[in-house]
Amino acid sequence: MGSLGLETDGLDSDTYLTLGIKESGKGVFGAPRILSILSSLLEQSIQKNEILLETIQDKGTATSFHGLRVPPISIQKYIDRMFKYAGCSPSCFVIAYIYVDRFLQKTNIHLTSLNVHRLLITSVMVAAKFIDDA
Repeated sequence: MGSLGLETDGLDSDTYLTLGIKESGKGVFGAPRILSILSSLLEQSIQKNEILLETIQDKGTATSFHGLRVPPISIQKYIDRMFKYAGCSPSCFVIAYIYVDRFLQKTNIHLTSLNVHRLLITSVMVAAKFIDDA
């Protein structure tokens, strides 16, 4: 049975190196670039959704993922912290983003600053179990 990990050998290997998904052998300093791209996408989605919810005077659907107040840590710092301490591969975060996106598409929930941290940690945990566990 083959590995479910990301295959980075091929013609587009430079793309993987640029995004920080594959190490160049010289060592990676700091977080891979893909993590900052993902945090930017999440932050843009949150801004768009919160403006939408304000204009329609809707609080949104409260779920078990919603917190009572906005966490004091930014999404970028939260993702960097998870990367540093959880030992997940960068591809795990890409899969986690896909999980969050699919969850939001299948439910009537908007991504906001009250639920993004909990959705993110849950999806990273599931992605890590799928990709990084031996």
